[in-house]
Amino acid sequence: MVLPFSRRVALGVLGALGLISAGLSAPAKAQARKPNFLFIAVDDLNHWVGPLGRNPVAKTPNLDRLARLGLTFTRAYCAAPVCNPSRAALLSGRRPSTSGVYDNGIAWKPRIPTGTTLPAVFKQAGYWVGGAGKLFHGSSHKPEEWSEYARSTGPFEREGAAERGRNGNLPFAKLNGDDSVLEDYQTAAYTVEQLGKKRDQPFFLACGIYRPHLPWNVPKKYFDLYPLDQIPLPPHKEGDLDDLPPTAKRWAHSMKDHEAIMAAGGEPVWKKAMQAYLASISYADGQIGRVLDALEKSPERENTIVVLWGDHGWHLGEKEHWRKFALWEEATRVPLFMVAPRLTTPGARCERTVDLMSLFPTLCDLAGILKPEHVEGHSLRPLLKSPKSAWKRPALTTFGFQNHAVRTERWRYIRYADGGEELYDHSKDPYEWTNLAPKPELAKVKAELALSFPKGNVPQPGKDQVPGE
Repeated sequence: MVLPFSRRVALGVLGALGLISAGLSAPAKAQARKPNFLFIAVDDLNHWVGPLGRNPVAKTPNLDRLARLGLTFTRAYCAAPVCNPSRAALLSGRRPSTSGVYDNGIAWKPRIPTGTTLPAVFKQAGYWVGGAGKLFHGSSHKPEEWSEYARSTGPFEREGAAERGRNGNLPFAKLNGDDSVLEDYQTAAYTVEQLGKKRDQPFFLACGIYRPHLPWNVPKKYFDLYPLDQIPLPPHKEGDLDDLPPTAKRWAHSMKDHEAIMAAGGEPVWKKAMQAYLASISYADGQIGRVLDALEKSPERENTIVVLWGDHGWHLGEKEHWRKFALWEEATRVPLFMVAPRLTTPGARCERTVDLMSLFPTLCDLAGILKPEHVEGHSLRPLLKSPKSAWKRPALTTFGFQNHAVRTERWRYIRYADGGEELYDHSKDPYEWTNLAPKPELAKVKAELALSFPKGNVPQPGKDQVPGE
């Protein structure tokens, strides 16, 4: 079993969780209170993973075991449904409406002051801070904020493909060779190497896995896990977009993916696209497993807090939409797992609605680091200890300038910059098929949800409000 946390937990974790260790001097206690952190980001990973159950055929044994070891957040949401702003928000502690980083075409570095990001704060607190793979968008980073950052070799393929093509607009390849043909293998290898080292400092080790981001090029053995005749189409409804405002309809078809898939053959091509995405999830899961295996062998395993998150969701034909770039459930819901020794309960699940802006303050809290004043979001520590605790804060997602979605355990309310609205009751409509926003009797519900929208929005002059790939 991976990560078998013993009853004798290391003093560092005891200190981080607020327990006092007798017989140590004050400086020794301060050092002992610092746990290590293994921080794993996965690109474009939606909730089609075993512990979340949205797709019945997904094979993610390593995410399954991570869920067994700690806490699964079943309602976790991104700050933005696109890579750059989502990652910039989480790692800087500033929402897109605060920083102005709304899409992939806006550079995050000029808008995020140096020394204020999550890795920088941990480095200043005395941590060795290492990273590899995609953490900020495009693996960009400010070198002075890291102790070490593995050199990116870029997406590459060491072997040819047994089959290569496109499902509509979506490229895929069934690669020859083993897992090492892709960069994610090297990212995991760096992380494994670092976990095997002894250090005088506590560590914050960040691992950014690129798959299942496009192109869906992974070894053929992962495609073979998913026979096409065993893949069910996701729940969908004819005419699902009929009751939506113009902006929502425009976003749904902005990339023309669904039209391309239906024109190329319809449901058989749809299933082939799903197969390629599922194969890419399983490849990513395999690399995560290598990292977890290394942590199991590490002398620091009982003093290491693990957090794994996806940067945003992904549509695969739901609401006639593919990719991210929307404010609906499929584009915004993400996997979030945390393992904190002596704090989280193995196999626990939290049904409260949270968003990824909570990670910065939570990790600071667990490390005994004062939360920087600029950081938006609240520590999840109460939920780590007691997943059923009251939590009154809804999740907030922003897509472009003045387009926001608020998600509670029951409701999703979307309001667009042009005034268009959507409202869904998830207690009755988990796939968001019926837009209730026009109903006058729900005006009070919308008004209460709207209180969670940002009070101010940094302008985005001269930019299209729909980010591109």
